[in-house]
Amino acid sequence: MRATLLSILLLLSAFASQTQANLKPEPVHSDAIQSLVAALEGHHYRELQLDDELSTEIFNRYFDAIDPGRAYLLQSDIDSFASRQTKLDDELRAGNLSFAFAAYDLFLKRFKERSDSLIGRLESKEPFNFNRDDKLEISRDKKPWFTSQQAIDDYWARRLKSAVLNLKLSDNSVDEARETLIKRYSGQLKRAEQTNSEDVFQSFANVMARIYDPHTAYFSPATSENFKINMSLSLEGIGAVLQSEDENTKVVSLVPAGPADKSGQLKPADLIVGVGQGESGEIEDVVGMRLDDVVDRIRGPKGSIVRLEIIPASSADKTTRKVINLVRNKVALEEQAAQSRILEVKRDGQPYKIGIIDIPTFYIDFAALQAGDKDYRSTTRDVAKLIEDLKKENIDGLVIDLRENGGGSLREANELVGLFISRGPTVQIRDLNGRVDVLGDYNPDTTWTGPLTVVIDRLSASASEIFAGAIQDYRRGLIVGSRTFGKGTVQTLQPLKHGQLKYTTAKFYRISGESTQHQGVAPDINFPPMIDESEIGESALDFALPWDQVRPVRYARYSSLDRWIPELKNRYLQRVANDPDFNHMWGTLEFLKKQKAQEWLPLNETALTAQRDSIDQAQIDLENKRRNAKGETPIKSLDDLLSETDAKSQPVNPDSEAVLKEASELTIDMIQMFFKEDQSRLAG
Repeated sequence: MRATLLSILLLLSAFASQTQANLKPEPVHSDAIQSLVAALEGHHYRELQLDDELSTEIFNRYFDAIDPGRAYLLQSDIDSFASRQTKLDDELRAGNLSFAFAAYDLFLKRFKERSDSLIGRLESKEPFNFNRDDKLEISRDKKPWFTSQQAIDDYWARRLKSAVLNLKLSDNSVDEARETLIKRYSGQLKRAEQTNSEDVFQSFANVMARIYDPHTAYFSPATSENFKINMSLSLEGIGAVLQSEDENTKVVSLVPAGPADKSGQLKPADLIVGVGQGESGEIEDVVGMRLDDVVDRIRGPKGSIVRLEIIPASSADKTTRKVINLVRNKVALEEQAAQSRILEVKRDGQPYKIGIIDIPTFYIDFAALQAGDKDYRSTTRDVAKLIEDLKKENIDGLVIDLRENGGGSLREANELVGLFISRGPTVQIRDLNGRVDVLGDYNPDTTWTGPLTVVIDRLSASASEIFAGAIQDYRRGLIVGSRTFGKGTVQTLQPLKHGQLKYTTAKFYRISGESTQHQGVAPDINFPPMIDESEIGESALDFALPWDQVRPVRYARYSSLDRWIPELKNRYLQRVANDPDFNHMWGTLEFLKKQKAQEWLPLNETALTAQRDSIDQAQIDLENKRRNAKGETPIKSLDDLLSETDAKSQPVNPDSEAVLKEASELTIDMIQMFFKEDQSRLAG
C-alpha cells in the first residue's frame, strides 16, 4: 500500500504504532466512528455510501495499514477475520469497532513475537555468513501475504542479515551492528507499550477516511492541535514535509527558502534513517520510530545544528547512506516572497534581457489585510512591483518560475493571472451538488503584455496549477517543464464529537473545462522530469479522485502559439541535443530508472560492495561527462560533490539553471517567430 501525504497523521507503520495487549475502544470512539460515517456519506465530494464493497476495501486496507510490508501477519491471520469482511459497514454504523482492535491485537502479538526472536538471535551472537550467494526482496508491499511460518521465518532471517550487512558497510563492526539493531528493536517494543486506544482508533478511522480520497483524514483531538506544526517543520526546524513509509521517514517536499531547500543536500523522496544533535552528537537510529517522535528530534532552536543520516532517493538498495548537516531556522516571509533577476542571453550576436521571477508559494498577509494595512504583502502585489522594476531595465521577455511551488492562496492565483490578461475567467470550482462557480479577473489593466514563459514541475501544485492552466488556456504564454502534481481538490475541516474530519468538498477546473485533478497541467514543451511521477504526485496516491471535465467557459486566446509549438519544440530539441546539463538530466533519469527496476538486494558482502561501487561510479561518470563538456574540473568521488555543497551558503544547481536558460531561449524564439505579429494583430 502506497503511503500518502497524510501519512504524517497516521500511525500506520508496522514499527511505529502498536497497542498494548487487549486494548479496547472507548465509548467516545463509538460515537466518533458513527459521526465520521455520517459526515463522509453526507458531505464528501465522492458521494460514496458505506456498503459491502467498501467494507471489503476497508478490511483489506486496514491490514495493509498495520502491516505495510506484509512482513508479520500470515495469510491465515487475515483469513481468521474473513467472516467480518462484508459486515464492517453495518458494524461501523452501529459504532462497533471490535474488528479494528482485534485485528490490531493480533498484529501486535505477531510483532512482539518477531521482535523477541530478532533480539534473541542478535544476543546469541550467532554468526552471519556474508559469503553466500543470497538475496532479499527489496519491497514486499505488493506481494502476497506469506502462507507458512517457514517462509516468513526465512524472509526475516534474510532481512536481519541485510540489516547487519547494511550497518557493516557503513563502517560498523558486526558487534556494533548487533548493538544498534538490538537498540532499534528494543526501542520499537518500548514504543509499542506506550500506544493507547486513541492511536488504534485514529489509524482505523484514517483508513476508512482515505477510501474516499487521499486528502481526507481524521484528526484526533491531540492531532488537531498539532496539525499545522506537524505538516511542516518550518517553525524552527529544517523546512521539510515528511511522511511515514513502511518503517522509514520520507521527505515529501521542501519548504521554499527553508534550511533544507537552501542547502541543496536534501531532496524529495530521500529517506531519513538517523538524527543527531549538534556537530558531533551521536546519530540516533530512527528507523521504525513514530513520525511525531522523528519530528521532535529534527525540530529545535533557531541556529542549532541537526545532522541527518539519509538514504538518497537515487539509492535502490537502501544501503547507501550519507550524513548531512543543517542549521535550524525559521522561514521569514521575505525569504518565501517572489524574487526577480535578469538573465542575459545572446542570439546571433544580439543581446536579450529576460526577466526571471521565482514564485515559491502563493501567499497573502491576511492579518495585515484585515487590519486595513494598505501595504499588505501578497504574491500578486510583489510580482507586479518586480515586473515594473524589470520593465525599467528594458527586459525583452519574462519567465515565471513555479517549480516546487506547492500552491497557497486561491485568491492570489486568480489575481496573478490578471497581471497578464485584460479580463476574463480564470478557474471553475464544482461542488458536490454539481454547482459550478467561476472566478475571474475583471480588472482591464495588465502589468505585462510581452512574451511570457512559465516553468512548472511535478511539485507545482494547486494554486500553481490554476495559474499555469489559465495562462495555457488563454495561450497567453508558453508552458515548459514537466507535468504538475495534479492536486485539483478543495478540502474543509468539520468538527466531530471527538476530533475533526478534513474532507474534500469541491474540485478545480480550468476555463477549458478540464480538471487539474490527477492529470495536472501538461507542459507545451517537456523538459526532463527530475521527480519520479510514480512516487510523488496525485496519480501516485491511492483513491485519488479521477480527472474529468465540465463545460468550458467563453474566453479569448491571446496568441497563435498552437501554430508555432512544433517549431518551438524542434528548436528546443536541437539546442539541448548537445547541452551538457540537459544530457546530464536525461542520463540521471535513465540511471534512476535502472536502479528502481531492481527487485533483489545481494546479501553477499562482495557482491553488495561491488553493486554500491558500481552505482557510485555511474553517478561520478555522469557528473564528469557534464564537467568535461563544460571544461570544468572532474570529481573523484561523490564526497567531492558533498564538500562543494557544504562550502556554499546556497549552492547553484546547474540543472535548474539550465532549465531557466532554455526557458529564456524559448522566450526569444517566440519573440523572433510570432510575438510581435500577434501583438500587432491584437492591438489592431
